[in-house]
Amino acid sequence: MTFTISYIFLVLLLFPFQYCSSSVSSLNKGSSLSVEKHTEDVIVSSNGTFSAGFYQIGENAFSFAIWFTELQNQSHNPVNIVWMANREQPVNGKNSKLFLLNTGNIILLDAGQHNTWSSNTASDAPLELYLREDGNLVLRELQGPTILWQSYDFPTNTLLPNQPLTRYTNLVSSRSHSNHSSGFYKLFFDDNNVIRLDYDGPDISSTYWPPSFLLSWQAGRTNYNSTRIALLDSLGKFISSDNYFFSTYDYGMVMQRRLTLDSDGNIRVYSRKNLLENWYVSWQVISDTCIIDGICGANSACSYDPKKGKKCSCLPGYKMKNHNDWSYGCEPTFDFTCNKSESTFFELHGFEFYGYDSNFVQNSTYENCESLCLQACNCTGFQYSYEEDQNIFQCYTKLQLLNGRHSPSFIGKTFLRLPKGNNFSKEESISVTDNVCLLQLHKDFVGKQTSHLLKFFMWLSVTVGGLEFFFFVVVCCFLIKTEKKPNGDRHNYHHALFGFRRYSYSELKIATKNFSNEIGRGGGGIVYRGTLPDERHVAIKRLNEAKQGEGEFLAEVSIIGRLNHMNLIEMWGYCAEGKHRLLVYEYMENGSLAENLSSKTNTLDWSKRYDIALGTARVLAYLHEECLEWILHCDIKPQNILLDSNFQPKLADFGLSKLKSRNNLNNNSEFSMIRGTRGYMAPEWISNSPITSKVDVYSYGVVLLDMITGKSPTMMNMEGVDGEVAYNGRLINWVREKKRSRCWVEEIMDPKIGTNCDSSKMEILAKVALECVEVDKNIRPTMSQVVEKLQRNEIDS
Repeated sequence: MTFTISYIFLVLLLFPFQYCSSSVSSLNKGSSLSVEKHTEDVIVSSNGTFSAGFYQIGENAFSFAIWFTELQNQSHNPVNIVWMANREQPVNGKNSKLFLLNTGNIILLDAGQHNTWSSNTASDAPLELYLREDGNLVLRELQGPTILWQSYDFPTNTLLPNQPLTRYTNLVSSRSHSNHSSGFYKLFFDDNNVIRLDYDGPDISSTYWPPSFLLSWQAGRTNYNSTRIALLDSLGKFISSDNYFFSTYDYGMVMQRRLTLDSDGNIRVYSRKNLLENWYVSWQVISDTCIIDGICGANSACSYDPKKGKKCSCLPGYKMKNHNDWSYGCEPTFDFTCNKSESTFFELHGFEFYGYDSNFVQNSTYENCESLCLQACNCTGFQYSYEEDQNIFQCYTKLQLLNGRHSPSFIGKTFLRLPKGNNFSKEESISVTDNVCLLQLHKDFVGKQTSHLLKFFMWLSVTVGGLEFFFFVVVCCFLIKTEKKPNGDRHNYHHALFGFRRYSYSELKIATKNFSNEIGRGGGGIVYRGTLPDERHVAIKRLNEAKQGEGEFLAEVSIIGRLNHMNLIEMWGYCAEGKHRLLVYEYMENGSLAENLSSKTNTLDWSKRYDIALGTARVLAYLHEECLEWILHCDIKPQNILLDSNFQPKLADFGLSKLKSRNNLNNNSEFSMIRGTRGYMAPEWISNSPITSKVDVYSYGVVLLDMITGKSPTMMNMEGVDGEVAYNGRLINWVREKKRSRCWVEEIMDPKIGTNCDSSKMEILAKVALECVEVDKNIRPTMSQVVEKLQRNEIDS
């Protein structure tokens, strides 16, 4: 009888979570919404303007969202969604629920009982989760004015009237009209108190509004107000604390409005009088959307027609890289050559490419501009334009063909560098409509009978004790079935959520020719070069088959799968089969920074080293300060900085990474062992001091000294250091000793750099390095401060 009483208690405990009702006005503690009744289990605002519930965003994939009510019968029109809880992690279409727990926390559970989103709230008082008529979903105490949580504090890509944008919030565009995960564009207040738009794409990042070449006062902004707040009122007026404001075309009328950062990077205000009317654009920040950075990707051009909209086209000699997504741009159909006699130039009228100039020459002739491009192996073309104000021609030679657009008003030409003897007159052209960038998420599900069993248990628990034995058998069978159930569903989520696929061990064995081409190794495993069936070259990391290898695998997949930065190594897939754990990465043509520094040839001149330092600093600042979780790499060293074909750095090897709560940054208990590589480790690891992001700053500083001097801190006998064991302390002290002399930078500089370098930049790099390796972590700069110093030096020079 004891067994039955225990299960009666279990059933009574779980029973409140089965409660749900159709079109509820609010949720109280113990209540839930079910994805399987997503058309019925909906929280509706008092006048019915807004609804909150599960919204289908793909095949068997749902997110918990807020939308204008009429959307519940328009499943193929997601434009009016105003907020989404789990935009990065959609849940399964069966057995997923939103709960308001008795603890006061709102949680969103996937079918596998995985917590994909939470309000992180707690209260012993009676609570209510309800939807206001202004579209704000609020969790409040019933017996007081206390608000524990509200959706207005966590906007996604939309602001509703009187919903503030503050220093603590930002808008992030969706990936496309059909893919609601985070896109490449962000609206936020920067450190100078100016509201701005940034593009952070697959390869580059930039500011495009206000234009980066304008100072704040030139753009009509002021940075002397640290309030950092902006909002759109119900009449159609937008006001920001940096002195930016506008009024919609229909200003003065109380209407339904929403300000949305659309997937193309443009801010638009949409208006309508009531639910029966269609939305129309009542204002947008950028009229010609082709000037938005990254709109068509690299090696392409955007053309804009007010009636037909924008159109992306690959440049002659290039083809579309990903036919589902223009953000990846176009790739060459030819092999670049450094031979001047084999190069020719294709003339494009009215085409402009903004940024990434290797040379800028005023009052230049065409012949001089062409010669400049031919002298540089990495020059992809040049722009030759006429400056009316000065009555001169200007020359811009290009390292990359980015932010291209065709404009009749542009007085100039662009000349593409192409190999001779080919016909490149055709271009691939596709209008940017909903046919591009569509993504249908799919989630497989193996059916469970949980709800039926719980009802069965409830019925059995109140029947006569003679059925107790039968009850015990049924429960045991259910538990065994659940225990042995395969995990295929969970693995199938990865492709939808993170954009990479799962490979079988046999596939990767074939790709690497039985793991025969080793290109690197470390404590976590061995890296092999491989070729996938689609002929892409990849680097395949085979992790050690011990438990530690599996832990590294899980860490690296979970971290890299949700990160997106131009200086982060891109993961294409993984393998988790039996004891095998493998990771599939993009292949880096120029190997690691360590290999290049130790090379006898001068592959890294001073400018490349400076760019590598800046790129690495940017990605570390991103990990430390821009991610939702606080991410430490814990193993910054030249071996983990890879170089692509243009010698741009890509940070790799997250096997030792650590994610920590931003609210508990000084808790060392999360680190079970010393992490990193001897020679690059911060003193905190040895002294048992609190571990913060400054451990990565210290390691970065040692890497800078390694790049400047060409002397690795792990070398046993360093030339010029009296033959003593030269771990990081020796190298740092040696540089500090040299700093006392007048020409100290020249004395410490790697001889392979040569004398033809910018000594002022190298001195800045050396000074920053010494600041980063201070023993007191509080004196070290943050990585964002490092980025600011290096970028400022670039601008000043």
